[in-house]
Amino acid sequence: MRIFKLLSLLLTYPDDALRDAAPDIAHLCRAADALPPDLAERLARLALRIAADDLLDTQERYVALFDQTRSLSLYLFEHVHGESRDRGQAMVDLRAQYEAHGLEMAPGELPDFLPLFLEYLDAIPTDEALALLGEIRPIAASLAQRLEKRRSDYAAPLAALLALAPEATADHAPDEATADLIPASPDDEPAAARDAAWADAPVRFTAAPSPAACAGDLP
Repeated sequence: MRIFKLLSLLLTYPDDALRDAAPDIAHLCRAADALPPDLAERLARLALRIAADDLLDTQERYVALFDQTRSLSLYLFEHVHGESRDRGQAMVDLRAQYEAHGLEMAPGELPDFLPLFLEYLDAIPTDEALALLGEIRPIAASLAQRLEKRRSDYAAPLAALLALAPEATADHAPDEATADLIPASPDDEPAAARDAAWADAPVRFTAAPSPAACAGDLP
């Protein structure tokens, strides 16, 4: 299911390599039979915008969304643990899960970065990937809703994750590595409060190597 790879790339900090690859990504998104045609087209439009727009403008939009707005952070555990100690153990568990499947991370890369998590889903059997995706569905739903409110093209990859993710069931228990991914509430009011509290904090720019570069060539 290479759709996870495509979504990972679309959610990665845009650089020259991504901009050059964007037309091919758009073509592959339109050909993805795992998604409804209208959603595949939205992904293609995002890719083509990355290809067409000035790179610095694209990077500024990305940073404003995902680095300067805490409620839109692409670091999954940020939405549950913030900077608490619990986040550290959750990341240790998730990193161990990556390593058990041969996924190597670059120094300084955090395992809860959503594009990296999608690289991992791309590297494991589809049934396992969909089960794990279902466990982060609440976070994806919150991010999608907030991005839709902003009329951001980046809402499309999150909407695609929701389309792929299985609905949670009463008898489904998250596994140990991802059990803490589910946020207490998807409501935007506490998210807005977190953003206000975070306004004077140092900005964590994600102009880091892409997940593909961090992970190496995956099968």
